Amino acid sequence: MKKSLRIIVITLFLLVSYLIVLQFYPKNANRFPFLALLFLGDLYVFNAIKNWILQKNKLLRYFLISAYWAPLFLLIVTVASSIFHIETNAVNSVKNYVYGFIFSAYAAKIIPVFFLLIADIIKGVRHLNHKVSKKIESHETHSSGTRISRNEFLKKAGLAGGGFIFSSLIFGMLKWVYDFKIHHVRLTLPNLPKNFDGMKIVQISDLHLGSWASADPLNDAIARINSLEPDLVFFTGDLVNYKTDEAFPFHESLKKLHSKYGVFATLGNHDYGDYTRWPSAEAKKENMTDLYSFFDEIGWKLLNNSNQLIDIGGEKIAVIGVENWGAFSRFPRYGDIQKAVTGTEDTSVKLLLSHDPSHWEEIITKQQPDIDITFSGHTHGFQFGIEIRKLKWSPAQYIYKHWAGLYQEQTNGRKPQYLYVNRGLGTIGYPGRVGILPEITLFELWS
Repeated sequence: MKKSLRIIVITLFLLVSYLIVLQFYPKNANRFPFLALLFLGDLYVFNAIKNWILQKNKLLRYFLISAYWAPLFLLIVTVASSIFHIETNAVNSVKNYVYGFIFSAYAAKIIPVFFLLIADIIKGVRHLNHKVSKKIESHETHSSGTRISRNEFLKKAGLAGGGFIFSSLIFGMLKWVYDFKIHHVRLTLPNLPKNFDGMKIVQISDLHLGSWASADPLNDAIARINSLEPDLVFFTGDLVNYKTDEAFPFHESLKKLHSKYGVFATLGNHDYGDYTRWPSAEAKKENMTDLYSFFDEIGWKLLNNSNQLIDIGGEKIAVIGVENWGAFSRFPRYGDIQKAVTGTEDTSVKLLLSHDPSHWEEIITKQQPDIDITFSGHTHGFQFGIEIRKLKWSPAQYIYKHWAGLYQEQTNGRKPQYLYVNRGLGTIGYPGRVGILPEITLFELWS
């Protein structure tokens, strides 16, 4: 009876809460089912560990209960602040770590929920068969001193798995997020002018400066890039998360990045200010003006559907940049490749900076066979996965066909076209990395 009453109270609480949100904040009602699902998941797992917690001393018991429910409390606070448009003065990095803690906690609870469901399903099936359940209960009673029951094993396995995921995600925030990895890629282009043999190009992507805790790790990354003595540096979009002012604290750090023939950049979907609320259209336009000025001030050449010819001893190659273009409709499609390539007709090698890799398959390989290499980013490799020797897996591969590393397209006897998808240097959402490390890519071009 007590259990039934608890279910009724929880159901009424959720129903009343939903009606209140629907009445007073209808635009945010679509978020409620997600929050309710997380709340029910919290209750489900808490019920499995409640007895263990209650066995602890009073102080430890209060601490464990507070720690368990902290992610839900923080999630409600962040959602409420969004609904009520409450602006905080918290440092971006602090807010990102709060979001990261919330994400880590709920990602870790997926495994316990899964195992607990299996255990409860097994238990339910047993109760449906009265005779079998009696035998099992008798067996478990006699063997309890020597063996752990299947249900108990599943519960403990789920909790252990959740703990492993949580600790990995926390470690990914504190350590691996700045564990920069340099990838070396050697490419042979038969039509490359001899004067460009051995040219070194460094690509970075997806800085997402609003997620950096400080400028120190960025300075480290830039020092590593400069030590490679690149001829060209390419940045393939997403300088910020939401607003241009996220980049201002890193002005001096980014000015230190240099190469022999310049630093070239293009825009990503996050650079347009589409993921935040603006008080007016003028404010959003001013944000973009600030972004263009920022690129000028740090000395990076922004290629917005335009190009730059690199001349060495009278021989030329073209560096082309397009604005963001994504195959998924939720991403902006400002890229105009026809406009971008105008003036590059006489160059034997064309290098394209395009943030979203889906642009390569949907447009470039079909309409621009003379583009030799497309440099992209955007996917971050999902910031989570496995890359060990020949084993390469990430949830990103279920969303993007081309999600990390080098790809090649060669059809109908045409010259090969390459796509390289950089795993990104920064983070978005979850402020960490597990298995997919932040990337600096060094290319060497040879004829």
